Amino acid sequence: MKRVFLIVLDSFGIGEMPDAAAYGDQGTSTIRSCATSPYFHMPNMQKLGLFNIEGVDVGGKVLPVTAPLARIARMREASRGKDTTIGHWEISGIISPKPLPTYPNGFPEEVLKPFREQTGRGVLCNKPYSGTEVIKAYGDEHVRTGDLIVYTSADSVFQIAAHEDVVPPEQLYEYCRIARKILQGEHSVGRVIARPFIGTSGQYTRTPRRHDFSLEPPKQTMLDAITEAGQDVIAVGKIHDIFAGRGMTEFTYTSGNAEGIEKTLSYLQKDFNGLCFINLVDYDMLYGHRNDIDGYAKALAYFDEKLPRIMAAMRDEDMLIITADHGCDPGYTVSTDHSREHTPCIMYGKQIKPENLGTRETFADIGATVLDYLGVTGDIAGKSML
Repeated sequence: MKRVFLIVLDSFGIGEMPDAAAYGDQGTSTIRSCATSPYFHMPNMQKLGLFNIEGVDVGGKVLPVTAPLARIARMREASRGKDTTIGHWEISGIISPKPLPTYPNGFPEEVLKPFREQTGRGVLCNKPYSGTEVIKAYGDEHVRTGDLIVYTSADSVFQIAAHEDVVPPEQLYEYCRIARKILQGEHSVGRVIARPFIGTSGQYTRTPRRHDFSLEPPKQTMLDAITEAGQDVIAVGKIHDIFAGRGMTEFTYTSGNAEGIEKTLSYLQKDFNGLCFINLVDYDMLYGHRNDIDGYAKALAYFDEKLPRIMAAMRDEDMLIITADHGCDPGYTVSTDHSREHTPCIMYGKQIKPENLGTRETFADIGATVLDYLGVTGDIAGKSML
């Protein structure tokens, strides 16, 4: 019985890609920015070989080790884009030659008109906005009129914010499903996101009842291949939403990194054959986009502190893979968007021979590696790293 635990440290980039300037991200490095914090402490990832990965530069504050415990590589994204959906799809074996659509000037009337008609509500904002700032700016008008706050970001997203006393979360989710059906073809955004909030004027706060409605992957993924082979795919965190619920046998949501790590430890105690795919979202959502270097560094240190428990719970036939889906440099103040960066790949297990594989040309090599290890064939991009 073979099990793979694939953990995505959401947005943990390790340095700009060669085409970063084309995305406005020249000079970005999430790991280097985090290393400037006094809270940056990753001794267990250091032992595995994080700082031995090609191109990792933290200003000499942490040194490579002589004999890393893991098989390591620097991953380069072959897809066009730098968002969550494209990154996870590529990890699972889909290379996207075209970026998903973005809306720096807001959504066109051909999208908003049917949305207003089918929801029976008006639209406020309709432009790129910070999620915490948009409810400050439009929350009062939303509460007064019942109109929905629709906004976007640099990512391919259509976000709907609504006060839970005005639009109950289940109703908000239904509005998101309506938007998801409208946003197809040339307007196929990666995610429609429900952003419920609570509170009173001047004190609005977002709730944990966010929900993502993703575009369905256009081709077979690593997840599809594993489930079609009769094995298990367990999704932890927002993995279920990213893949529109496809290719998984079990899923569970989490409230943040701490719960995601605890659920991973719980699944390590259970019998299954296949993949446990985990996303730890706090790095991106709480710290990267908010330029919170210390918060990001503390979250990385927390994961590193829990890593020995994960490793100790692994069975002889288990493989652990730690990677990321893009960057979100908290020290980059030109924007608060995701950054076009390389990501780490750390593969550990009793059956995995330590080796430095240099730089790989696509995240899809991770998906190919998972299938290879599990003895599954699939029609996905990438080459196994085993």
